[in-house]
Amino acid sequence: MNHIANITRRTLGLAVLSLGVLSPSLHAQEKPPLKIVVGFPPGGSADILARMVADALRDDFGTIIVDNKPGAGGRIALNAVKVAKPDGQTVIVLPSGPMVLFPHVYKKLDYDAVKDFTPVSQIARFQFGVVSGPASNAKNVAEMVAKAKSDPGNASYGTPGAGTLPHFMGVLMEQSAGISLNHVPFQGGAPANNALLGGHIGYKFDVVSETAEMHRAGKVRIIAVTGSQRDPQVPEVPTLKESGINMEATAWFAMYGPAGLKGDALGRLEKAMMKIARDPAMKDKMVKLGYEPIGSNSADLAAAQKADLARWEKPIKATGVQLD
Repeated sequence: MNHIANITRRTLGLAVLSLGVLSPSLHAQEKPPLKIVVGFPPGGSADILARMVADALRDDFGTIIVDNKPGAGGRIALNAVKVAKPDGQTVIVLPSGPMVLFPHVYKKLDYDAVKDFTPVSQIARFQFGVVSGPASNAKNVAEMVAKAKSDPGNASYGTPGAGTLPHFMGVLMEQSAGISLNHVPFQGGAPANNALLGGHIGYKFDVVSETAEMHRAGKVRIIAVTGSQRDPQVPEVPTLKESGINMEATAWFAMYGPAGLKGDALGRLEKAMMKIARDPAMKDKMVKLGYEPIGSNSADLAAAQKADLARWEKPIKATGVQLD
């Protein structure tokens, strides 16, 4: 019995020793979670899309954290990603505004939209909605224009932040329709929705998906969309051009990493994002949210960013809008 007990104790000891030796190597092989940074609060369009992407990437990347860092139209989040290690473990999902508008808008921008980041993939294109709330009760663009002209400067519109694409949708709307509007910036689309519903602002310019459900419920009214075609989420809503306003504008969502992201780390993310865009279930989800799935590679996103940086420069300078 003592002999058996000694063998058992020796066997257990070896087993414990083996686990002690193997555990560090096993832990060393475990990769840290992929962090997807979002520059807007939970519930907004950027956050919703980022969480969809996170769910789709889990098979390839395991644990994924969506880290909301709202404020300054996405600049706080961008600066967090700018200083991250280029190891493929930290990326940002954001609308195109901070990468193609902000360089023309801000006198002193605390990042370089080209040099400080690595393009990963253009996720989807989208358009915006012109939304009328209880405070304005405008049923169409003609009523919005008439109300603004009858009470110049007293019509207010909310956006997810100063210098964002929706902000310039409002500026372009003013110029195209010959009206005056007061811009009220918020820290994301969800707070702007609350202000719209509460009657604190009359209108909102934002991604259609932000207010499509409230529009269908009759709480607010999307009176026009900014693209060349009607949005499948709200097919009854006309475009601005159909409404007599000579204006058209779209944008995109994309994924970026910090500068220096390359090799296998970049390639793994690129391939995963292109795979997502081809997935029928993911494509269906995006289309229902009013997005046109893209799933580009890094080079194509870099080219799209370069083209839009050039395209927006003249219109923004023509508005005279400059932010500190």
